[in-house]
Amino acid sequence: MIRLSFLMFLACIGVASCQTQPAAPKAEAKLVGTKGQNPYYSRTDTTKLHVSNAEWKKVLPESVYLIARTKSTERAFTGKYWDFEGIGTYYCAACGNALFRSDSKFASSCGWPSFFEALRPNAVKYESDNTYGMVRTEVLCGRCDGHLGHIFDDGPEPTGKRFCMNSIVLDFEPDPTLKSK
Repeated sequence: MIRLSFLMFLACIGVASCQTQPAAPKAEAKLVGTKGQNPYYSRTDTTKLHVSNAEWKKVLPESVYLIARTKSTERAFTGKYWDFEGIGTYYCAACGNALFRSDSKFASSCGWPSFFEALRPNAVKYESDNTYGMVRTEVLCGRCDGHLGHIFDDGPEPTGKRFCMNSIVLDFEPDPTLKSK
């Protein structure tokens, strides 16, 4: 048990060793994100986006831009969703793409919101990440290619996966028919 906990700690430290970005302050479940001045934000359009980083820099808040486009990472245990228990859907804060449902979120104790599966197969995509002397798999938004976090093989059943995501690049929409915890 101690060895497994130590290995999970090392995996979390691996993610934390990336560039860090101060986290946004804690917020209530009614967060809706960056859709205001962003013409690319849509919760219904799944068309692949081909937008330059220069254009993203114009339309995204700096904190979202730094993580989504420069692959920065928020500090562990500081993001608005790491211990959030709302019932609903998580979207990409850059483009509005639906990514995860709350019923796939679990308490991984690594300090970032963690999910065991994506909402649909093409919601996210994967790339090899060998930065900082580590071998990891990066998770990108399937619509805008924004950096979301990394995936590890130490999650719960049924998938055994842990999608370790940055809160800053997630928007949450509560399910209107269910009450949050």
